Amino acid sequence: MDPLKYIFQKPMPTGKLAKWQILLSEFDIVYVTQKAVKGQALVDHLAENPVGGEYEPLKTYFPDKEVSFVGEDIVEAYDGWRMFFDGAANFKGVSTEAILVLEIGQHYPVSVKLIFPCNNNMAEYEAYILGLNLAADMNIQELLVISDSDLLLHQVQGEWATKNTKILPYLYHVQDMM
Repeated sequence: MDPLKYIFQKPMPTGKLAKWQILLSEFDIVYVTQKAVKGQALVDHLAENPVGGEYEPLKTYFPDKEVSFVGEDIVEAYDGWRMFFDGAANFKGVSTEAILVLEIGQHYPVSVKLIFPCNNNMAEYEAYILGLNLAADMNIQELLVISDSDLLLHQVQGEWATKNTKILPYLYHVQDMM
């Protein structure tokens, strides 16, 4: 047995996958699976459509808006400033966004497309820092932070240990900002 013979063998696609692969090979199209969607649609939209000048509410229709927030109505539960943030990294790049919401419902969105490679957790920290910087620029002293990243929130609150050495500088920076 030649050991090199087995290193270069790949499983052959069968059925519909093989048919599509043959048909699409003519056009140099490569199929890549998407790892995470999360809030990527909103992040991409805000990054590609920055708000300039006076604030105007978004007029884009998001069909799944009823599932974007699950839980109690936070307007009644908290009457101060709120910050929502999200970051996502995928094959298209890295996008971050944060939205500060005034107690009367006024929204202040900010978004950034990052040009350096990072993972999803790093993108979440970048989004958090982006929102904190906006809050500091607006001289906001108290802020309710809302995120889908349990990891980040528990690390910042000191409840979970941070083992990833790439995340530690982000954590230290956030703690200094707070």
